[in-house]
Amino acid sequence: MNQPLAEALTHLRMGNQTFLITFYEAQRDHFARWARRQHQLEPAAAHELLRSVLLDFYDQVADGRVTKLPPDLRNYLYGMAQEQIQAQKTTAELPKVEAGRRQQLLRVFTQLGSDCQQVLMYFYFRGYNFEKVAGKMGFANATVARLQKASCLRKLIELRARAIGEDGESVAS
Repeated sequence: MNQPLAEALTHLRMGNQTFLITFYEAQRDHFARWARRQHQLEPAAAHELLRSVLLDFYDQVADGRVTKLPPDLRNYLYGMAQEQIQAQKTTAELPKVEAGRRQQLLRVFTQLGSDCQQVLMYFYFRGYNFEKVAGKMGFANATVARLQKASCLRKLIELRARAIGEDGESVAS
């Protein structure tokens, strides 16, 4: 059993997602029952969650954060799903003002160019260091990645300030 798992990891690193597709097809119904029992999720939402978890796992393998398959892959992936559900519940419980601020920031974030979005996602949400960001984005070195991140952050702050100004003006009218 260990050899096919090692082969699956190698195939995943090369971009072959057959292992994940097979896992999804085999576990989809069981996962939906678990999600309904544990978190009252409808089957469609559970299937979407499983797909999201498998994509996150694929990213972890492709990025080198996972170098060997966990002893119990199913348990590992269900744990990832549990974390995603907890994160969603925490976000849902935010006070309205904070939730509104985050929604506004997200709207402003989507106005950034795709390169800026990617740099900020890699650094802040994936936790990549500047060397890894440079490698992923094709920058010459970590210093270039740091400068790009700073530039993108400045753009985000400027866009947010403009959005706040526009919201303030529309409220005053």
